[in-house]
Amino acid sequence: MPEAAGAADTGMLDVAIVGGGPVGLYLGILLIQQGFSVRILEQRASLSPHSRAIGIHPPALAALAQAGVGAVLEADGVHIRDGVARSRGLPVRRLSFAEASPASPHILTLKQARTEAILEGRVRELAPGALLRGVRVGSLHDAGTHVVLAAAPEAGERLGPGAAERLGPGAAGAGCTFRARLVVGADGGRSTIRRELGIPTTDRDYPDTYLMGDFPDTGSDGATAVLYLEPGGIVESFPLPEGLRRWVAHTESLLDGASAGDLAGLILQRTGVTVDARANSMLSAFGVRSRMAARMVRGRAALVGDAAHQISPIGGQGMNLGWLDAAALAPVIEAALAGQGTGPLLERFERTRMSAARRAARQAGWNMALGRPMPASFLSLRNSTVAWSLESTRLRNLVARRFTMQ
Repeated sequence: MPEAAGAADTGMLDVAIVGGGPVGLYLGILLIQQGFSVRILEQRASLSPHSRAIGIHPPALAALAQAGVGAVLEADGVHIRDGVARSRGLPVRRLSFAEASPASPHILTLKQARTEAILEGRVRELAPGALLRGVRVGSLHDAGTHVVLAAAPEAGERLGPGAAERLGPGAAGAGCTFRARLVVGADGGRSTIRRELGIPTTDRDYPDTYLMGDFPDTGSDGATAVLYLEPGGIVESFPLPEGLRRWVAHTESLLDGASAGDLAGLILQRTGVTVDARANSMLSAFGVRSRMAARMVRGRAALVGDAAHQISPIGGQGMNLGWLDAAALAPVIEAALAGQGTGPLLERFERTRMSAARRAARQAGWNMALGRPMPASFLSLRNSTVAWSLESTRLRNLVARRFTMQ
């Protein structure tokens, strides 16, 4: 692929990671810790303040500990050790995550913005020049012995701090060219790397829509997660740091123009709980689409996270899946850069991670079905069945482990 006139060439890297969200940052840390030359290319010029993902499950917590960030995440987050289902003011069933898995007794909740800030801090601690912000990758070419990426400053953005100096004088104008022995696409559901590799996807739109927001926690549930199984649709409630609580309500349609008062009204109507709409600090309406790439590896490039698989955010598994992808891919990259044969390793990586994504998608589908509106008579039958079936400690622990991705 010919370079654009005046483009800066950054030299040969071991690995270029496209996407500096939580998954790309984490993979970068693992590889930098092994001594590899890495660049993480992120089109956002600064960290996003938005925090849709908040849950970190036990397998991901164990993986994050390998990156040297486990202790600070644990210290900053809320430890959820149990969850309770309620319906029309009465308890249906309580699940203890600590009882189900004493070695991994909790889910951690922490706003995604804080999680990303912690991961970015670790990257800059290990290799100050590894993360380049405000850089948009436009094309990829596999040259056989290496991959060439053409990049430029994101339209309407300035290069992030230090990026222009590290990329050279051509970066601010004609852009720059990155050459790397291997490339990883961690660039989300609309992945440029997936598109450039020509990897097709299977997409599915779900009828489910939700409205979520963060409010001060003035109730008595503390660090317990609560699911309200109501005729009008599920309402979920999760504790967050700084005295906040996240509320997620199933809606009849996508409420793009909804206000915090609208969500507060839904919460009160279905659960009887009052939240202060004036103190709302985040509000988002969203629908659900699943997307599965046909494969995760092609040539010298691989996909991880949402670039490879998007599932419903209900259940909070998506970000965790991406971290576990990265944890599984890192040793394969190390073997490849050491000149070892990696065919069977790559095949196993792709097979096991796509299987995990499909399993998570099924669990997410079940979670959504559980929370859809239904007549009160059917709701009573469903709640009674759930309560009866979970009388068994063994089955109750199995369900708790499934909800925590164990």
